[in-house]
Amino acid sequence: MRILLSVFALTIAMATPTLADDLTPQTAKTVTVDVTKINNGYRASKIIGSNVVNGSNEKIGTVDDLLVGRDDSVFYAIVSVGGFLGMGTKLVAVPFETLKIGPDSLILPGGTKDDLKALPTFEYAKS
Repeated sequence: MRILLSVFALTIAMATPTLADDLTPQTAKTVTVDVTKINNGYRASKIIGSNVVNGSNEKIGTVDDLLVGRDDSVFYAIVSVGGFLGMGTKLVAVPFETLKIGPDSLILPGGTKDDLKALPTFEYAKS
């Protein structure tokens, strides 16, 4: 009886398609990167948390996060503005290209805290 059950189980297992049979083969395209061009770039971990200042070196916000658009071409800094000790802050999206990287902060030339507060509130997608 045990042999019969074992043969039956083996037959069922062989007739059942495996997960690998259902997958479409995928290939990954590799790209050679010239590391000498990127090794002196800016790390996201060093930019997040940086102050955002205006041309007069007045703090107008703090970088909360960095986002890449779904088309991989548009890059945003999520800036927190206003509030005190993290309470009452507003998040806004600022195109990264409008910011200049300074030695200790990011610079938004001509920007003010009121300009940032006037931008629409940014909310992270709920997914």
